Amino acid sequence: MTAQTTQDVLALDPAAQDLLFRDARTANTFTDELISDEQFQAIYDLVKWAPTSMNTQPMRVVLVRSPEARERLVTHMSDGNKPKTATAPLVAIFAADTEFHEHLPTVFPHYPGAKDIFAADETRGPVARFNAAIQLGYFILGIRAAGLAAGPMAGFDATAINKEFFGDGKQEVVAVVNIGRPGPDAWFPRNPRLDYDQVVTTV
Repeated sequence: MTAQTTQDVLALDPAAQDLLFRDARTANTFTDELISDEQFQAIYDLVKWAPTSMNTQPMRVVLVRSPEARERLVTHMSDGNKPKTATAPLVAIFAADTEFHEHLPTVFPHYPGAKDIFAADETRGPVARFNAAIQLGYFILGIRAAGLAAGPMAGFDATAINKEFFGDGKQEVVAVVNIGRPGPDAWFPRNPRLDYDQVVTTV
């Protein structure tokens, strides 16, 4: 039997595989083409169907569009990320809502006691951050599926951003993501990936 290739096994069209994974890169520069609210909503309306534990959906997004808000955000980015954040067509702050349990009666209706499981503050934080991080991954793929590029960043002063943009303490920044069409010299050299045998074991 001939060994199956990745393209043989996966149901997704090879061109789509390339768009989402093999040819996709983290962009460091962008063109000046604007990203509309309609484009961003289309991405959200696609990725919202991806799973989270107990359908918690704790991810929240702030689109930083005004010059004043952009300046406030750039102030709290690490030095290497300041120029990219200042010039990207669209910057989004992805956060975890630690009050996600308030929505459980709606999004997890078949389990009436779901909200009560997360009554204690200390139980919600880890769940919110974990699932918001999962949703961030989905969103990056959604951005790629829209023919755009994402530049996710973790280099920032989280305490300052939380205070600046989430003053009520109910949301916590997970990542800041630059979004747009890749510009000149957008890519750093491709870094190696671990081989299958380095990652996967069978027991």
